[in-house]
Amino acid sequence: MSIEMISGYFENYGAIAVFVIVLLEYLNLPGFPAGVIMPLAGIWAANGKLSFLLTMIVSVSAGLLGSWILYFFGRFGGKVFLNAYVKKFPKQQQAIDRNFEMIRQKGCVGIFISKLIPVVRTLISIPAGVLRIDFLKYTISSALGICVWNFFFVGAGYLMGEKVFELLG
Repeated sequence: MSIEMISGYFENYGAIAVFVIVLLEYLNLPGFPAGVIMPLAGIWAANGKLSFLLTMIVSVSAGLLGSWILYFFGRFGGKVFLNAYVKKFPKQQQAIDRNFEMIRQKGCVGIFISKLIPVVRTLISIPAGVLRIDFLKYTISSALGICVWNFFFVGAGYLMGEKVFELLG
């Protein structure tokens, strides 16, 4: 997905586009890189198209919903999926085992930290669901990690956007 296409969605649909695109990114779908989406949403906020607070609320809500979907996928079907995945890609067993062990050892702190690591932040929800981490604790840990991640990227876009508008204005 190109920057122009994302910008077009933001222009036409505003906060709804931010929500949908961030949700798809948190579901780890290809073509939705956070390094593009979040700063672009911040630039839109700096331009006055959306408020910074609304952008944060919408992006965190979308991220949390995406995380919940993957958590419940893991909780209600993740073992079957992971077994099939490991049969197809046996070399991935060790990486999967490391993720499960990290969650077992670090619990919700591990989930929080994982939400700050690219790729892992979207995939950690499945093992958390498989391990049946307490949903409230999972939600709190995820929400905090998502807030930090989104604040960093949306904030960077917001600051870049202000500088761009100063140079142009």
